[in-house]
Amino acid sequence: MAAPGAALRRRLAAGDTLVGTFLKLPALETVDVAAVAGFDFVVVDLEHAQLDEQAGRLLVRHALALGLSAVVRVPQVDPGQINRLLEAGAAGLQLSSTRSLADADALQAASRYAPEGRRSISLAHPAADDGAAGLRAYLDEQREGSLLVAQIETATTDDPLADVLAGLDVAFVGSTDLSVDLGLPGEVGHPTVQARIAEIAVASRAAGVVLGGWVATPGDLNALRRAGARYLMVGSDLQFLRSSASQIVAEVRGGLDG
Repeated sequence: MAAPGAALRRRLAAGDTLVGTFLKLPALETVDVAAVAGFDFVVVDLEHAQLDEQAGRLLVRHALALGLSAVVRVPQVDPGQINRLLEAGAAGLQLSSTRSLADADALQAASRYAPEGRRSISLAHPAADDGAAGLRAYLDEQREGSLLVAQIETATTDDPLADVLAGLDVAFVGSTDLSVDLGLPGEVGHPTVQARIAEIAVASRAAGVVLGGWVATPGDLNALRRAGARYLMVGSDLQFLRSSASQIVAEVRGGLDG
């Protein structure tokens, strides 16, 4: 069985632009809706959502069953948790606040089997056909590895950014945190914030990785596209629910008033 992240990595390598969204609600229906809507991938949010690991794994498993790639955002590298998420079928990992070579090295080590990493091996999980796959065949299939995303959301990094990104797949701009770190909360369009985003874009090209980022609405995508981003995220399930509910209530009240 091919590594769940293989399809995403191949499409990005081919120059495709991928569009995804965050999942923050512990409901399998959100995965169904994302798949039917046509998103290329989803990111299960274990950092800024009321999701525990078990709920996250269930979303990952459901996405795998539907053929939808599910990346998981984690706040830190916990090798045991990362192994369980990958064994559940996660297509990749997105590490928040990646600041150093040590952060990037830990992410790669936890997600790759020896000799490339230090991930513990087991065949008792879906990606290994629950033990039916032979060990050597399984390892050969997994060499391509999971999609690895470094979320860059600080004004500086501890090591040169291009060095931090080397060996990963995506440099994801955490624009909201970045604006706060620069003392300009929410002012993503400010020249200082945009200059830092430009630095991240340059470093991503130097490291040979794809640039990515998040926006609240599709209308905000233009700046990211101009910077060359191809791993694009729009909104979240919770945001879509909130905005749709507000719109419906406004329409109903408008009709009643009329």
